[in-house]
This record gives sequence, structure tokens and C-alpha cells, in this order.
Amino acid sequence: MGTQTGLRLEQRGDGNYYKVILHIGSTLIPISDDIVEELRTYTALTPDQFFAKFVNKVGYSSYLQEQIRQEVQHTGDLTPQISVIQEFFRQA
Repeated sequence: MGTQTGLRLEQRGDGNYYKVILHIGSTLIPISDDIVEELRTYTALTPDQFFAKFVNKVGYSSYLQEQIRQEVQHTGDLTPQISVIQEFFRQA
């Protein structure tokens, strides 16, 4: 079983309670519609600034916030990963 590293966002259809799911390795974090809408308003920020908002909004516990930070560090450079996530929210 191959595990992907890094943060990945999954868009689900309208029939699902949570339309966006964050994957951190094998951990799944549902993201509520209001948080998706709020993060969309931050997509013009720099990747560093957006990442701080993203971690604060999506990581609803200090444990999850740490998991998100560790995953980004583990996979390398923040900017390309967060740029992809920002683009996801622009289109969500």
C-alpha cells in the first residue's frame, strides 16, 4: 500500500456533508463549507501567510496543527505545496 506524502485536498460532490477533505498522509480531516469559503478569501496572500491561516483554520486542535506542519516539513519546500492548495481554494 503506497502512502502519499504531503498535504492533499479532495473535492467531494454535493451529496457529501463535507465537500472538501484534507489528507495528511493517511489521516483525513473534513473541512466545513464555511472554512472553505473563508480560506478562499485568503488566496491572494503569500504562501507563508496563507499557510498560517490554513493551519489555524483547518487544524482545530494543536495536535492537528502540528501534524500539518510536520507533513509540510517532511515533504520539503512550503511554497509549491501551499501554491497548489491556494489554487484548489480559488477553484473550490
